[in-house]
Amino acid sequence: MFRISEYVEALFEPRQPGPKRSLPAPVVIWNLIRRCNLTCRHCYSISADKDFAGELRTDEIHAVMDDLKRFRVPVLILSGGEPLLRPDIFDIALRAKAMGFYVGLSSNGTLIDSANIDRIAACDFDYVGVSLDGIGATHDTFRRRPGAFDASLRGIRLCRDLGLKIGVRYTMTQDNAHDLPRLLELVDRENIDRFYFSHLNYAGRGNTNRRDDARHRLTRWAMTLLFDTCWDYRQRGARKEFTSGNNDADGVYFLHWVRERFPDQTAAIRARLAQWGGNASGVNVANIDNLGNVHPDTMWWHYSLGNVRDKPFSAIWTDLSDPLLAGLRQFPRAVAGRCGACRHLDICNGNTRVRAHRLTGDVWAEDPGCYLDDEEIGVTTMSVPAPDEACLSQENRR
Repeated sequence: MFRISEYVEALFEPRQPGPKRSLPAPVVIWNLIRRCNLTCRHCYSISADKDFAGELRTDEIHAVMDDLKRFRVPVLILSGGEPLLRPDIFDIALRAKAMGFYVGLSSNGTLIDSANIDRIAACDFDYVGVSLDGIGATHDTFRRRPGAFDASLRGIRLCRDLGLKIGVRYTMTQDNAHDLPRLLELVDRENIDRFYFSHLNYAGRGNTNRRDDARHRLTRWAMTLLFDTCWDYRQRGARKEFTSGNNDADGVYFLHWVRERFPDQTAAIRARLAQWGGNASGVNVANIDNLGNVHPDTMWWHYSLGNVRDKPFSAIWTDLSDPLLAGLRQFPRAVAGRCGACRHLDICNGNTRVRAHRLTGDVWAEDPGCYLDDEEIGVTTMSVPAPDEACLSQENRR
């Protein structure tokens, strides 16, 4: 995750970064349930409105939470599917809060209503994130449910009105990019605390629809709009949080944005970006799916590091005999192509490895989602063959 607001704030209060602080253990995004009342076009878990066999029981979840706490995991993001469909979701959330975790709820928002909002508020979630793919019909088309936008917006307003920190998540494709300015207006008008921009990643249903991924030029337009919007808020003294994810080239693009507008601060911002270090999959981010499989992040569902029913999470996460986990922990990562030759590898850390894996079959190939040109990353023009989808294994096509 790239915290745009944090780096814009540094432009107002320039200072050299202090020593890098490493998390004691990863943030864990936990897909407690795969069932969902929607069938979104870019769903990484390929959820559906049906029960899925073999999901972790409540007592198993409690046992895993105990291990996560001992391992010093600081954050639990409770996700799905739609986590509000899990009957024990409130008990799980209350227990997590009592144990001292920072607890987030990741929902599509349609099931947040007057019947359960008091129970949601009682859980005292540190953050509630709701996905919006556009305004009105655009969102409904992506969510494949008429009225989904209105229902999600009602849920957002209910959370906001009870004082919960609320955020909007948005995944951009060519089919919904036109709604980005209107979404930012909505975030402002509705006093929503946070806006999270997600680049489309090639996983789950998003992998099936990867041809709909926004073109690089469109991505650059969107990121410039986000940087400019965040800057405008800060100039006005209005605080709102902007973040992006699933494309760590955002940090390098921000550096170029700074160089054009605040050249005297370029060196200081670059030092901060290098301290951030880019992609943290398998390092500071982990995922547990509904069956208990552990993944380097939520986009790696086709690759399991182990299962918490067989081995504690803490043991799985420290077992570097797994070649993918060991490679993700290497810094700098042993990436190839433009990524390996990039002068900003220390900033983005090779970007999103799952995208390279999905399109080439090679985890360490260059990330095809990098939207920076050769001059911007300091490499000579390289002749790299286009990915051949025929090289993808059947497993990668799932």
